[in-house]
Amino acid sequence: MSRLLVLLDQTDIRFPGLGIVLKKVGSGFTVFGFRIAFYGVVIGSAMVMGYLLADQVAKRTGQNRDLYLDFTIIAVILSVAGARLYYVIFNWKQFADRPLSVFNLRTGGLAIYGGVIVGVLTAIVFSKVKKVNQGQFLDTAVLGLLTGQIIGRWGNFFNREVFGTYSSGKLRMLLDVRAVSGWFDPGKPVAAVTNEFGDRTAAIERVMEIREHTEVIDGATYISVHPTFLYESLWNLGLLILLLILTKHKKFDGEIILLYLLGYGLGRFWIEGLRTDQLFLFGTSIPVSQLLSGILVAGSLVLFIWMYRKNRKKAEA
Repeated sequence: MSRLLVLLDQTDIRFPGLGIVLKKVGSGFTVFGFRIAFYGVVIGSAMVMGYLLADQVAKRTGQNRDLYLDFTIIAVILSVAGARLYYVIFNWKQFADRPLSVFNLRTGGLAIYGGVIVGVLTAIVFSKVKKVNQGQFLDTAVLGLLTGQIIGRWGNFFNREVFGTYSSGKLRMLLDVRAVSGWFDPGKPVAAVTNEFGDRTAAIERVMEIREHTEVIDGATYISVHPTFLYESLWNLGLLILLLILTKHKKFDGEIILLYLLGYGLGRFWIEGLRTDQLFLFGTSIPVSQLLSGILVAGSLVLFIWMYRKNRKKAEA
């Protein structure tokens, strides 16, 4: 049995403030020697659950459900490509010497914002080509997208990535330093950190603060950080519940997607400020996803107000 199924990279993950210790959490498993990452399993499950929710909303609202299956197949492929492209563009240093590694998704490197942008654009084009109510289609599709985001973030948990700065709070997460990037290992030279981040002093200070607050438990060294993957998953869950309620009371088609962009942008702006693995705008110390979140919040808010007033005047007339 051990040859058939083997868990990989097992380490303990601790939430001491909650009294939770997860023993021997693996990053994946092998079946007959073939490696399967839990990240991929989680992302695949997220896509399926996202489609199922959108399908149920389409059924309840009397839409053509077949359209959402066709759209999901197309959107999944393009969104993965968009997530990879976003990551590569703002992290080209990692691929400059090995450009063909851009196509090797097994090494990781997907940025959810790239997937969101491409997914929304795909929905706009798809609904226009199919000549359906574009606002209603976007309102339904985005609920599936949000469901996928809630589940998909747990792939980061299994990869021990997308965590935040040092934390001593109630929700802090302890990760074995051997399971995360070498930047956080207090035994590694400081030069490795400074070479990676260059003149981005704020990023260097965050990494060094984590290194300075390691804890040794049962002979293993742990870093203590914000579980930002958990924050985003819970934020998105709350947003999904709110949007599902508002779906039954919306004033105009397109309202739900605008509220999604507003709500997701707000949460991501806050969470991105805690991250230690940010992608930066070219030649600057500006986190590109945090900047994009701010633009998203402002743009969706203005558009929502304009659409709301437009439809209210139309109703009064």
